[in-house]
Amino acid sequence: MAVDLDLLCVNTLRTVSIDAIQKANSGHPGLPLGAAPMAFALWQRHLVHDPADARWPDRDRFVLSAGHGSALLYSLLHLYGYGLSLDDLKSFRQWHSRTPGHPENFATSGVEATTGPLGQGAANSVGMALAERSLAARFNQPGHTIVDHHTYALLGDGCMMEGVVYEAASLAGQHRLGKLTWLYDANDVSLDGPTSLSFDVEDVAARFVAQGWHVQLVQDGNRDLAALERALAAARAEGQKPSLIVVKTTIGFGSPAKQGTSEAHGSPLGADEVAKVKLAFGFDPAASFVVPDAARAHAAQAAQRGAKARAAWSERFAAYRAAYPELAAEFERRMAGELPSDFSARCASELPQWDAGAGLATRDAGGKVLAALAGLVPELVGGDADLSCSTKTSIAGGKSFSPAEPSGRNVHYGVREHAMGSIANGMLYHGGVRPFVSTFFVFSDYMRPAVRLAALCGLPAIYVWTHDSVAVGEDGPTHQPVEHLAALRAMPRLRVVRPCDANETAHAWRLALEIDDAPVALVLSRQKLPVLPGTREKAREGVARGAYVLADSVGVPEVVFLATGSEVSLALDAHRRLEGEGRRSRVVSMPCMSTFAAQDASYRDAVLPPACRARVAVEAGVSFGWERWVGERGLVLAIDRYGASAPGEKVLAEYGFTVEGVLAAARRAMA
Repeated sequence: MAVDLDLLCVNTLRTVSIDAIQKANSGHPGLPLGAAPMAFALWQRHLVHDPADARWPDRDRFVLSAGHGSALLYSLLHLYGYGLSLDDLKSFRQWHSRTPGHPENFATSGVEATTGPLGQGAANSVGMALAERSLAARFNQPGHTIVDHHTYALLGDGCMMEGVVYEAASLAGQHRLGKLTWLYDANDVSLDGPTSLSFDVEDVAARFVAQGWHVQLVQDGNRDLAALERALAAARAEGQKPSLIVVKTTIGFGSPAKQGTSEAHGSPLGADEVAKVKLAFGFDPAASFVVPDAARAHAAQAAQRGAKARAAWSERFAAYRAAYPELAAEFERRMAGELPSDFSARCASELPQWDAGAGLATRDAGGKVLAALAGLVPELVGGDADLSCSTKTSIAGGKSFSPAEPSGRNVHYGVREHAMGSIANGMLYHGGVRPFVSTFFVFSDYMRPAVRLAALCGLPAIYVWTHDSVAVGEDGPTHQPVEHLAALRAMPRLRVVRPCDANETAHAWRLALEIDDAPVALVLSRQKLPVLPGTREKAREGVARGAYVLADSVGVPEVVFLATGSEVSLALDAHRRLEGEGRRSRVVSMPCMSTFAAQDASYRDAVLPPACRARVAVEAGVSFGWERWVGERGLVLAIDRYGASAPGEKVLAEYGFTVEGVLAAARRAMA
């Protein structure tokens, strides 16, 4: 009797996945059992990939947005030859394992994106598709196509409930991303029970049609491989719209006691039930982690197909390099995540600098710096939440990215902050582009899940968050950030930079581009700030080290002022007043706390001398976090409540942010 090799592979994926979950006594068996057929149909015959080179630039991307089904992804990576061993699968969810509980792109070769928070992977896939289109517009030439690949994501019911998916899908439809396909594992069950409890009246397919997507239905996703393959082929052929394939499945398919129930979602099936599933699928119920040679050989055909595709691409790229050597060099540099070799030298001569004097909002300074940097870094692309006229983040002459203008460098995200952050992550996962995104600082809250994932994964996203304090004024407390600096500083690896003037802003932007392993937030002012004496000379190193002495007295200071952003000029005014009284003080600008904390002790002590215990921190935000720097005798002039609607200068004055208020705090600290 002939063996159905496709079905053998599908059932191998199912049984190996539930073995890993059972051994760990932790995990989600429902999705692997139900979604294995659609994943196999994609990987075996449609996904263009080569396990021998998991980072091949023109490969298709696959994102498991429903990251709780990670056991299925690891089984795929093992079966298709990505270097995950059976021992790795046996270490599922264990300490320092290559098979963590949810997919981590920095832990496992072949994992394109870190997923688990539902909906993030779907939005990431939109970023990947946008990056592919942008790179194709830049690099493809007549007779030379080097960027031409597709992006796929697998979503569950939970993903479809998340708002970020709606935001991202709407934008994907707007941009007619015809190389993007989502597989929707519609099993009608979530953790608490049937989705009828919370997600029953919505017609998901109609929603996507309304958003400009090409939508198909596969009625039996558990058995009908032929229908899955036809739908995937049709999606790949659809060039004008993103595709959604609604695949009806049974969660936990094959489990006699638990299929179709929420019990199959997030807990191991149990040894007896695992044995019954294996028996139903024709596997030895007493054997674990069995991968038949026939299944391995069958899957190897896809790897061979991918190897041929990569070899053909390499030949095309060699011809491209001969015809367009400068573009080829730029493409390789950008895909390697490297800045242009002359970046530092050109920054030294072309980055704007300002002499001390006239006021300039740091958002305006940031716009001028961006205009200069855009000419130095062609991969720099940006977007905003319908606010570029306020955040000053439109690249002059960069055109608007659209289906008709795929080379545009300005992405109009609309009022979709969450998707905007997640899409930027997707661009960085893809490679070849360096995105920045922008909104008002208070609305960084809407982006926080994406920012956290960027920090977790070391993605060098750049966030330009303007209107940085209660100085926003008349818009009132709903638009005045107070807790945001402290909350974001608490996020490991995120660099939060709040420059005090135009010169610090220039070097903050430069720093953001030079950092390639962490996201950077530039927190900028709406109101004009004076260009301070000393920043033109000191800001380059000072911003790079997180804090520096901006103004000083002769001898050991009696009091040290620490400040960020707009409050540095206030501290400087207080320093001058004390100087006139014959008192010694020092002003420390601290644009980035975490960077300063990472400096060696000798530098930190040179900036904040231990002998001077009278310290005053001045910042128009909550006081939380400053206790580390001011110590037991220090004081913090801060805002530990919400703002108010009034002109910004009035709000600041009422909250004590005046020279007199700073001086009073200094005198208390020195007493």
